[in-house]
Amino acid sequence: MKSKKMIIATMVFGMAVTGSAGVYAGTNLQKISAYLNHSIGFKVNGAAYTPVDGNGKTLAPITYNNTTYLPVRALADALKVPVTFDASANQVVLGTSAGTGTPDSGATVTLAAVNYSTAQKEQITKAFANYQGFETAYAPAQMISGDSFVSVGGGEDGVSFLFKHMRVNISPRDYSYDYDGTTVKLSNGTSAKWYTPSDIPMLTFKLDDRYVTISSPDQSLSKAKLEKVAVNVAKQAK
Repeated sequence: MKSKKMIIATMVFGMAVTGSAGVYAGTNLQKISAYLNHSIGFKVNGAAYTPVDGNGKTLAPITYNNTTYLPVRALADALKVPVTFDASANQVVLGTSAGTGTPDSGATVTLAAVNYSTAQKEQITKAFANYQGFETAYAPAQMISGDSFVSVGGGEDGVSFLFKHMRVNISPRDYSYDYDGTTVKLSNGTSAKWYTPSDIPMLTFKLDDRYVTISSPDQSLSKAKLEKVAVNVAKQAK
């Protein structure tokens, strides 16, 4: 995943600065016209903001044919929003729609029911039965269309559901507690927390007497998509 991050950080997309003077200089606000999502307009205060790379070196805009292009990573830093890559949609996403109203590729998410077989339901029940005081079985009722359920198993203190593009862990412990993160509201009003203990973003929220953590190990599912799935984790149907 390291190489993917480096690629995203250096890629330049069609976000053109009006005029050839550039966005990083001067005291006036300069308008950036982005030819995506109905030509959304951005403004960055060039006097107050000077982007730098990881080594503290000032980033310079790229000018071509009298048009100055702004690196997506620099724009994200200026707007203080995360940049993620949605491999399934082949899109670089600025920010997330969760609780902010900001457009995201998750706006057109299609969910599909997870149809557990009788044998799989028995495996789920047995996995939870191994934990005293935590025997009630919970499971994801829906997944992103195109994904598929692979297996379920019990760990040291929780049950994990593995899908082709997603992992759902249900535990009596809140593993997000020790990490800084971003709080969001799911569509059902539940408060959830995004945090990144490694290079894979994780979403944790409390559900009854347990904590659910959802992630996409291959990072093919965006945050918005995982949030759509999150609200469909519930007690396993009999």
